[in-house]
Amino acid sequence: MLSRRRFLRLSVATAATCASTGLYAWQIEPHWLEIVTRPLPIAGLPEALSGARLVQLSDLHVGFRVADDYILETFQRIAALKPDIVVFTGDFISFHRDIYEHTKRIYARLPHGRLATVGILGNHEYGPGWSHPEVAERLTGILRSAGIEILRNSMKEVAGLQIVGFDDLWARRFRPARALEMVDRRAPVLALSHNPDTVDLPGWQGFQGWILSGHTHGGQCKAPFLPPPLLPVNNRRYTSGEFELSGNRRMYISRGVGHMWKVRFNVRPEATVFRLESDDRLQWKQQTRA
Repeated sequence: MLSRRRFLRLSVATAATCASTGLYAWQIEPHWLEIVTRPLPIAGLPEALSGARLVQLSDLHVGFRVADDYILETFQRIAALKPDIVVFTGDFISFHRDIYEHTKRIYARLPHGRLATVGILGNHEYGPGWSHPEVAERLTGILRSAGIEILRNSMKEVAGLQIVGFDDLWARRFRPARALEMVDRRAPVLALSHNPDTVDLPGWQGFQGWILSGHTHGGQCKAPFLPPPLLPVNNRRYTSGEFELSGNRRMYISRGVGHMWKVRFNVRPEATVFRLESDDRLQWKQQTRA
């Protein structure tokens, strides 16, 4: 049996551990950005893009819960990398009364890609209940004025690479067939889709390659060696990182830069720097199916 003195010591130690863990999860990890560097092999990649840097920024959630200084410091760090292409995969903002002026002020200082800066909308760009397309329209205009080409079920070609951007699922604007009909199946392609659940929906026929997503924040908090308890997706395996999909598709889910609530534990925020390279293996698969 524990003596009274030992019990008190154990209680104090436990309380101190809980307090320090809570302080870390609240004050340190939410702004402890990790810049993840990894290859992104793309079938048929033009030689001119081999070795190019493509940076993915997702879920910045500019608003009253994410510190402006942290977002601007992130922008400075990315700009210093001199990216060739910058892609934003949704949830630029968390809606509040002054969000339009706030968005103008922060995104006026965003990092641009040497070749292109493109983005897609997430559910938060559609305002409360994801049901206000007028909010999305106004924000799209602000973001385009800041130099981001917003793709809404559409495609942009960048130095021979087709970038397909889908509109948001929760806002009921996801139209894969409309976007993919613009794609030349013989040319290299990369897709941007905010919500990972979209990869399990119909409409991807004929698409092969990478899909970059966000939305989950990696769960924001998770115990070591266990899956996160809270994820805003139907498919619970879509947490963060790389996933092999059917039909020669692969998905990368960013943990995101910002947060909805200022707490992260064991799920650091992320900006992803991809090094583009040719994927001869996937190209061979495409040729054998032709």
